[in-house]
Amino acid sequence: MARTPKDSKTTYERPAPRLYLVTPPVGAAERFAAALKVAVGAADVAAVLLRLEPAGERELTNRVKALSAIVQPTGAALVLDGHAELAGRSGADGAHLTGLAAFSTAVDSLKPARIAGCGGLHSRDDAMAAGERGADYVMFGELEADGSRPSFGAILERVGWWADLFEVPCVAYAATLDEVGPLAAAGADFVAIGGSIWDDPRGPAAVVAEAGAKLALPEKV
Repeated sequence: MARTPKDSKTTYERPAPRLYLVTPPVGAAERFAAALKVAVGAADVAAVLLRLEPAGERELTNRVKALSAIVQPTGAALVLDGHAELAGRSGADGAHLTGLAAFSTAVDSLKPARIAGCGGLHSRDDAMAAGERGADYVMFGELEADGSRPSFGAILERVGWWADLFEVPCVAYAATLDEVGPLAAAGADFVAIGGSIWDDPRGPAAVVAEAGAKLALPEKV
């Protein structure tokens, strides 16, 4: 994993941050397809993290194929939340694994052909270990299973630390639209946003467009 200290003579130009959309748990693909289509078309979306309601392998594969046909033609990647074993068979672009152990178990089956992302990282050591193990990105700030997460200040600190020292991309999870801009300014390469997209009465297109506008970074002095 490349490490770039602040005082290094080697400079690293950080690309403009992009959006990473997180779906709710999806059951019937046809019921979610319209919302997904307008969401990915409303701003510069780099990837969609597809969460799936439980079902048999054939049904899950069919859902992924149906929704990848919406996401991938836009140039965005379709990443499965877990289900690394389905990524190849379903045509998904990769998988997101929660926790260092789950990531370490699955990464060799995904790479180099597919994306292997890692979240659920509770310490700096875990994040660095994921990067060294080959993570294509690390994610900070996502909700735990019980709905809790670190304080927003702690998330900003972790994103800034990672962005200052490592070239492996960082995804920062925004629980609300108001968090998008600060996370981007802290150094996130991608800002993930989920529930507020699908729950807002304005509809997903309006929310994603607003999130995209909030990604603009302050001008360098």
